[in-house]
Amino acid sequence: MGNSVDIEVEPGDVGFDAARLARIDKHFARYVDDGRLAGWQVVVSRHGKRVHSSTYGMRDREAGLPVEADTLWRIYSMTKPITTVLAMQLFEEGAFALTDEVSRYLPAFADMRIYRSGTADKPTTVPATEPIRMWHLMSHTAGLTYGFTKFNAVDEMYRLAGSDFGQPSELDLAGLCDLWAGLPLMFEPGTSWNYSVATDVLGRVCEVLTGQSLDVAFRERILEPLGMTDTDWWAQDANRLAALYAPMPGTGEAFRYDVIGNGALHPPHWLGGGGGLISTAHDYDRFTRMLLGGGELDGTRILGSRTLRYMAQNHLPGGALLTSMARGQFAETAYDGMGFGLGFGVLVDPVAYKVPASAGEFTWGGAASTAFWVDPVEQITAAFYTQLLPSSTYPIRTELRSLVYTSLID
Repeated sequence: MGNSVDIEVEPGDVGFDAARLARIDKHFARYVDDGRLAGWQVVVSRHGKRVHSSTYGMRDREAGLPVEADTLWRIYSMTKPITTVLAMQLFEEGAFALTDEVSRYLPAFADMRIYRSGTADKPTTVPATEPIRMWHLMSHTAGLTYGFTKFNAVDEMYRLAGSDFGQPSELDLAGLCDLWAGLPLMFEPGTSWNYSVATDVLGRVCEVLTGQSLDVAFRERILEPLGMTDTDWWAQDANRLAALYAPMPGTGEAFRYDVIGNGALHPPHWLGGGGGLISTAHDYDRFTRMLLGGGELDGTRILGSRTLRYMAQNHLPGGALLTSMARGQFAETAYDGMGFGLGFGVLVDPVAYKVPASAGEFTWGGAASTAFWVDPVEQITAAFYTQLLPSSTYPIRTELRSLVYTSLID
């Protein structure tokens, strides 16, 4: 991996049973052997030291190229925590308050309207009584949505406006925010939870506050300080990029999905704070170990420790869980026992989650079935990389947790 501080230790030295950890590889190898996945990479660390790192299968099945340590992965929504960390750096500098109205920085979001009834082409809307605030963007309680969720009339309005899994090619991030601001909200801000373009809007606020484009702000404030040298908005070394796959209806066999996958081969027309990055397991491991380290890694401080602890609390109103607050469906985490913080899902009740994990663990994943979590109680970080759309296809995330936590013996 080339970085002297990325130490790999014997599992027994940090409370893991090596034979039990080996079950991870055996379990996920079946996914490749029966054709459900092309290949994968997994990294598990404890106390900041890597205890398990493995690859299996192909990054590009058709070309016969194996998954390697430096394979590039589309991390999609695992971009969101990075954007939120950037925003909270600005918060720490006094650039905004969490209660600030977003329209203070993006005037198009003033005077929003709420969808009440009707069809996408003939909706009935009413004026919002509560403005979208900065914390609403970070906690997905703003009332925004995604065009591709296909849950109700509001996301259909996004699709009719050209905002789906892809976005109109003539619009940059600023233009897209104006587009979304012109559409009604699903609900009054702060009253429900809905996975949405909120983190993209947050990225635009960061651009306004820094006077920099999001790629420059990411690079100067997070990626370079953490040594995340392979993380970028497109795959400049296309040979290392894993191919993107989707399950074949009926058989579940992974088939190549270049119509979306090839988007990673050239610079994007907009910088998606909610899902734009390509990264490596090594790079993102450094990001998650910074999170576990209370905002610091190898002497470089990215965030204050109290800031990070605050982000990883459940910010849903009244301490509610996603099961009672969420609208629509998403798959970046399971609902049960989960709350949501600022930029992360937060595990509140492991018993309800039905996996032997820790209360206070924070987590997120990406649309192509990548995922990570950070457990401050057990001092664990773990991440899984593959390229299969959508992330709801298989319960990879809960399976990996079960395999990791049942390997602890200290």
